[in-house]
Amino acid sequence: MSLLHDATEAIVVIDDRDHVIFFNKGAEKLWGYAQDEVCGHNVRMLVPDLAGKEHGGHAAGNHTADIDAVVGTVREIIFENRHGDYITGELTLSSSKVGPKGKKYYLASIKAVTEENHRKKLLDLQNTVFQSLSTDMQIQDVADLVCREVENFIPNTVAILVLIDEDHRLHVLSGPGLPRRYAAALENVTLSDADIMALSNDLDEAATVVWESYRSLGVSLGLHHCWASAIKACNGKISGIFALFSRNANPLSDWPQKIVAGCVPFCSVLIEQYEARHHISQLANYDPLTGFLNRTAIHKILRNLVGKPGDNHFAVLMLNLDRFRDINDALGHSNGDDFLKAVAARIKSLCRSHYILSRAGGDEFVIILPDTQAAPATTFAERLIAGMEEPIEIGGNFITASISVGISMFPENGPDSESLIGHAEAAMRLAKKDARGTFRVATPEDHTAAQDRLVLGSALRDSLAKGLLNLHYQPQIEAKTGALYGVEALSRWHHPHLGNIFPSRFIAVAEDTGQIEAIGAWCLEEACRQIVAWDRDGVMIPAVSVNLSAGHFRKRQLPEMISNLLTRFGIAPARLTVEITESVMMDENKDTMDVLHAIRALNVGLSMDDFGTGYSSLSRLTRLPLTEIKIDRSFIMNLEHDANAQAVTTAVIGIGNRLGMTVVTEGVETEAQYALLESLHCDVMQGYLFAKPMAPKDLETWFRQPRKIMPAMRKAREEQAASGQAEKK
Repeated sequence: MSLLHDATEAIVVIDDRDHVIFFNKGAEKLWGYAQDEVCGHNVRMLVPDLAGKEHGGHAAGNHTADIDAVVGTVREIIFENRHGDYITGELTLSSSKVGPKGKKYYLASIKAVTEENHRKKLLDLQNTVFQSLSTDMQIQDVADLVCREVENFIPNTVAILVLIDEDHRLHVLSGPGLPRRYAAALENVTLSDADIMALSNDLDEAATVVWESYRSLGVSLGLHHCWASAIKACNGKISGIFALFSRNANPLSDWPQKIVAGCVPFCSVLIEQYEARHHISQLANYDPLTGFLNRTAIHKILRNLVGKPGDNHFAVLMLNLDRFRDINDALGHSNGDDFLKAVAARIKSLCRSHYILSRAGGDEFVIILPDTQAAPATTFAERLIAGMEEPIEIGGNFITASISVGISMFPENGPDSESLIGHAEAAMRLAKKDARGTFRVATPEDHTAAQDRLVLGSALRDSLAKGLLNLHYQPQIEAKTGALYGVEALSRWHHPHLGNIFPSRFIAVAEDTGQIEAIGAWCLEEACRQIVAWDRDGVMIPAVSVNLSAGHFRKRQLPEMISNLLTRFGIAPARLTVEITESVMMDENKDTMDVLHAIRALNVGLSMDDFGTGYSSLSRLTRLPLTEIKIDRSFIMNLEHDANAQAVTTAVIGIGNRLGMTVVTEGVETEAQYALLESLHCDVMQGYLFAKPMAPKDLETWFRQPRKIMPAMRKAREEQAASGQAEKK
């Protein structure tokens, strides 16, 4: 027994009633109890509750059935010693029957393996963390795993992992067992530069940050001790803190601090991964210039809002800066970016904290107002527009931001994110068109128009690819002689399923969907091809006018494209006229002016279409290389009875004549209109009085038939015939 008593390992002998009858020096050192304090007491005083119950079950089985379920085995046990430290040991149990009655005794040999056990568990945890980080497991889940495993290493503890951001503010990444009040207190901490320097010089100073300042609060919440270490990244930056709190009031050994220090290396890797993934998420979901959500992220949020159960209402506002291109052109793109950032900051200052902000791209922003009806949304839009009136200083210049706002509502303008954004954008475009610096609310009509753009836009693109569009041609007649001056090419579309679609409808869709330029290019080529076909069939059409969009004239390749078409089809340039709109006339862009002059240099005609309906400038008119101007049909409708219409028409005809341009009047439908226009010296007329727009074959039939002769034409022909006879004499 002396040998057992002096053994370095803990030796405990238990009788058949589970009472301790032998407790050696090794056991005294391990548990902290003297031999006389233990002997005669139930072994439960030495074993934790869970292990005690387990031991009791095995012992009962052994006593009754003589089954040695645990005898001869080695297993790990964790228990609390007298000083409150948690000890890990390897238990080996032997049994023997002693005396004439064969009483059974147990000899327990316990080897302390706390240090080795913790090192092994830390190594296993490190491997688990690295394997988890190599998968798509969420960083938050990995951090929670670390904290829970460490809490299992040392029972009755709470582990936390804290981030320190760029502003030195603490953010609790994980702390599943940490009381909420304590976590909230830490979340409000911002470290000074001196604090960061202290942590960098001594990582153990982390305990001062997360514990010393909050000890009273911690004790009130059942926390009594703390071990902590700062986490230093490979670049030397202090990136976080790992801490372990104990609920045990008794002071423990230094092992918790060793556990914390052992966790620091892989916690550093975990934080680096978190920051890397967060950066990637920022790039994927946030606009780098303003910090707002990007268009992709806002669609995700909208999909979640649409899918919320119950009576759900919210508003989507689309904001667009008015004339932002002028700011970029005048101040440069760098100052333009600064202006966008200042506008974003202004928008944020005008929004409530739960509003969701996004930069949809360029100079467009989206704001989502959760749980909002139409009336509060419009009130906010008014406040937003008014809030932009205070000038913003950019590059020494004070600029007032003007915004146009479109509003869509869920569920009225639903049912998905694309519809809500689309309707808000359409309403915003309408606001810009009607009056910049205002707002518009999307209506059911807007919904119909959006569906129109969607359905017709797709069908139009398909029809263009399959050649389902065609041109009709309306004759233009010389007012005095009745001779054919030319024809205007007009696009027509008959869809196999949608039927005939009016030009006013599909041209608007083409402009909205970016297909108008493709239609213009097709019209030019088709018109040239038709001129050749008519020439071959003996139908001499002097010239064909083709309408082009404003966008065409910003393309420097347009003159070359027209020249190539004329060469390819062998057509004289004078037989082609290109019609421009007043928006082209008012475009001060140098490229546009160069394109117009280059077209005229080809000897191709240039016609100003619908003159007088927009913002025509007489000074600009004199500088453009125009060959003709067309008076819009709106002036002709009441020409016979409206003195103002007659005055404007007279003025336009006079201007055209004096500038040496041919004046063409559209929409002539009555002989009275013809007679009045002819008396005003209009050169060419076009309208139902002479012919409607016709397919090429119908125009050929019309061409070969006698044409309607007006009195003025007859008189002119008679005078011409008389003049010819006089010359012969």
